[in-house]
Amino acid sequence: MLSTLRNAWKVKDLRKRILYTIFLVAIFRIGNFIPVPGIDASKLQNLNQEGSLLNFYDLMAGGAFSRFSIFALAVGPYINASIIMQLLTMAIPSLEQLSKEGEEGRKKIQNITRYLAIPLSIFMAYGSYALINSGSGAVRNPSPMSALLVIVPLVAATTFLTWLADQITVKGIGNGVSLIIFVNIISRFPTLVYQITGMKDVDVVAVALLVVISLLLLLSVIIMTLSERRIPVQYAGKAIGNKNYSGQSTHIPIGMNGSAVIAIIFALSVMQFPPTIAQFFPGSGFANWVNTSTFSIFKQNTIIYIVAYAILVIFFTWFYSQVTFKPEEMAENMHKSAGFIPGIRPGDPTARFIEKVLDRISVLGGSYAAIIAVFPIILSTYTPFTGFQFGGTMLLILVSVSLDTMRQIESQLVMRHYQGFLK
Repeated sequence: MLSTLRNAWKVKDLRKRILYTIFLVAIFRIGNFIPVPGIDASKLQNLNQEGSLLNFYDLMAGGAFSRFSIFALAVGPYINASIIMQLLTMAIPSLEQLSKEGEEGRKKIQNITRYLAIPLSIFMAYGSYALINSGSGAVRNPSPMSALLVIVPLVAATTFLTWLADQITVKGIGNGVSLIIFVNIISRFPTLVYQITGMKDVDVVAVALLVVISLLLLLSVIIMTLSERRIPVQYAGKAIGNKNYSGQSTHIPIGMNGSAVIAIIFALSVMQFPPTIAQFFPGSGFANWVNTSTFSIFKQNTIIYIVAYAILVIFFTWFYSQVTFKPEEMAENMHKSAGFIPGIRPGDPTARFIEKVLDRISVLGGSYAAIIAVFPIILSTYTPFTGFQFGGTMLLILVSVSLDTMRQIESQLVMRHYQGFLK
């Protein structure tokens, strides 16, 4: 990684891209500390409980939600719009056909995603205002005008941040949205260190053990992120005109952790949606059932909550893998290209084989994602590190974004070397 960055810094064009990316990152980090008018951020600390949905969004926003700055929503609306569009692409034939039209089709879908992010940001901004107004009383003078003064800056800042991410993708080193989330998570590290040093019931041995466990967890995340199941594919030789082309051997890579982060987000949303709604209606029967019921699965730091959360993560990993990979379509395309899996007949047997492999990979990857998801809950419940905001989901995002960014830089280095050779 260091050698890749050093080689990239030597190339003038890549050096400009890196400096441009750093400049844009500095801009949105400054925006994280610009407060929204009319909000008392000191009353928002109780909303960001460990393991809650709001705490997860605050982590993705780099602490902007707990301060309720103009970037409190971060790129959440755009991410939600991207997930919705991805699911709609698989359900609506016209969108599916548009996704197969190459670069132009992808650009149209991306434009639709940007437009969809605007109403989503309005909805999320109003929901945030209603939540902090009813759950904490952080709004100083509640009124329609105060709601407007909160919603307009949040929507404008989110739209600007989405544009900023596009600029990083086009003129920077790439992966704009992922890089913004990466920097926001990295910015929380000083807070984590401060939390450890401020804990009175934690000794040096416990801290050393936490560091060792964290390093082992990081190593396992890297291994699982790089792991993949390769399905061998053999293409038969063919003759075109007077030329004969020999057969080729290749493979279909299926990553182990390809759906882990999305599955954890879905599962966390399902588990935290009722408690979040209950905050809108404090003191109601529904809120009392969610917060005080003995058998409620929505009560955090309980065995039933951990088990339900883990099962949901495994289910959503399997579900998202099924809708992302289409075995029938893969088998059909393979058959049209005169390809086959050795030992498997073309057609339906190939589709069933791919589906069987996909089921095993998704269950295995989902089980690991479930361990990653419940790790911070177990750490906060059964160790002295109560309220310590550290999770394996954070490591999953950091590792995946780091590897993708390095691949982007390496590909640009290879392209520059080819251009220099041609010149």
